[in-house]
Amino acid sequence: MSANTERHKNAVARYFEAWNARDPEALAKAVTAAWAVDGGYTDPLADVRGHEQIAAVIAAAHAQFPGFAFRLTGAVDGHHDTARFSWELVSEAGGAGGGSAPVAGSDVITLDSRDRITAVLGFLDRVPDEA
Repeated sequence: MSANTERHKNAVARYFEAWNARDPEALAKAVTAAWAVDGGYTDPLADVRGHEQIAAVIAAAHAQFPGFAFRLTGAVDGHHDTARFSWELVSEAGGAGGGSAPVAGSDVITLDSRDRITAVLGFLDRVPDEA
């Protein structure tokens, strides 16, 4: 059973704000709001620490998938300083292919006492062949 769900939901909402920020200034601000100064991000394609490196990973994802946005799928599940959730990367375009999700995954985050992310462990459940 989950506890502190509002705390976890708010942290995950800030996480998605960062992942969906495109303007470099907005991205830097969103990463600062979501992650602790020495926070990290690790998935099969990246292992970085600190705001600048995290922002660079996010910017690279947007460069690889222009016109796509990250969205939560399902509920945020959390206890203590840890939360887990699933997400997908979907096209923001309408029409043919609109709403398709070429990338999907699940992440586990750890929070500090200020509810900022200290660590993300990301798992990719679906990736395109060329990724």
